[in-house]
Amino acid sequence: MHSLSTSSPTTARIGVRPASIACLGLVCSLLLLVLPAAPAQAYDWQHWLNPRTAPFIPVPEIDTDPDSGHTIGLLPTFLGTDSHGDIRTIIAPSIYKSSFFGWGLGASWFAYPSSDTQWSADGSVEQRVERQAEVKFQTGRARLRPWSLRTWLMYERIGTPRFFGIGNDTPLRDETNYTSERELLQLQPGWNINPYLQLGYLLQIENVTVSPGVLRNVPSIQHRYGISAGLGTNAMVLNRLLLTYDTRDDLTMPTRGMALTAYAGLASRHGILNASAYSETGFDTRLFLPLDTVTVLAVHMAARYLLQARRLPFWALSTIGGDRSFIGGAQPLRGFGAGRFSDRDSFSFSAELRRTVASINAVSTHIDLQLAPFVDIGRVFHRLNADPLNHLHSVIGLGLRGLARPFVVGYVDIGYGSEGVAVFTGINYPF
Repeated sequence: MHSLSTSSPTTARIGVRPASIACLGLVCSLLLLVLPAAPAQAYDWQHWLNPRTAPFIPVPEIDTDPDSGHTIGLLPTFLGTDSHGDIRTIIAPSIYKSSFFGWGLGASWFAYPSSDTQWSADGSVEQRVERQAEVKFQTGRARLRPWSLRTWLMYERIGTPRFFGIGNDTPLRDETNYTSERELLQLQPGWNINPYLQLGYLLQIENVTVSPGVLRNVPSIQHRYGISAGLGTNAMVLNRLLLTYDTRDDLTMPTRGMALTAYAGLASRHGILNASAYSETGFDTRLFLPLDTVTVLAVHMAARYLLQARRLPFWALSTIGGDRSFIGGAQPLRGFGAGRFSDRDSFSFSAELRRTVASINAVSTHIDLQLAPFVDIGRVFHRLNADPLNHLHSVIGLGLRGLARPFVVGYVDIGYGSEGVAVFTGINYPF
């Protein structure tokens, strides 16, 4: 799937050449943004290629890596701004070709009617195997009203996921591939005790079908781990309570403050509160310290514990790997692919130095460019009494970000770990 989604990871484990190629799309886009303005003439092709005068930004899409193959395409991105130059809508159709699954078409629509309400819809379909559609809606973001609400409805079928077994030391040679088909509904109302303190409830209904892999030269999951590895369909209903203390000055592009969340949950296989599958508890901490007017130190730490679990499918375990942090879910380790390590419990720590290095104007809006050197460390483990600070995996890297205020962050993160280089692209900060 290569629509303009909230997260589109690409992973390259061996050497630096894949990372360089994956960054070519970003470099091309930045070069387009700094082209000198051309006179607006009816048949002047430069008028259409220069973002200062074109009705859209022609963003090239160039990804390459061992996990997702090679993808090349184009996203003509249309930006709608208000009288202050703030982005209010993004519409981005896309056409691309994947070396694994053939030609693909996608479209994304992001809407930011106010600082308190946002929604998005996007989808994509490829010639073979992969397709995706999702809708998200959020209101009460500012927590100035008594109640807030988040909803997420999603369907996806993807053919590139990998499974390496369970444990913190699973070797690269145990890599397998599977096909995942997932249906998800999330409802998360929140009671705003005051603008800084919220008591939230999450209801997540999830249905996941794991079927044999479709990639050549990568063993299918059942050949190495057997049918018991999780092939077939599993349904899960999760009920979770969350208590959040949040003093960030901005939810999308924070420069100061903190967000502390503690949670506990109970998941069942059928119905709302029966046939318990697992219970969980954990925390998520995010801290933002301004060092000067253009530099912010961002720190993130999270842990998740499964207090009890009964014959869980592997996809329900705690995982580290990839580029994004989700409260109560996957945690980042940006030198490895998504979900590289999985077990009952997990610990993750990340820090990055976000520094604005340039500012440009494009398509009636203002864009800040950031560099962000970062470090990630983390591990998974099986027992509650295990030391989360032993046998940590570590990653160092550099992030390149474009900020179109007040709501849009586009990024390329390049990380290096013990298995080589990984490159991730998408929208929003990793945490």
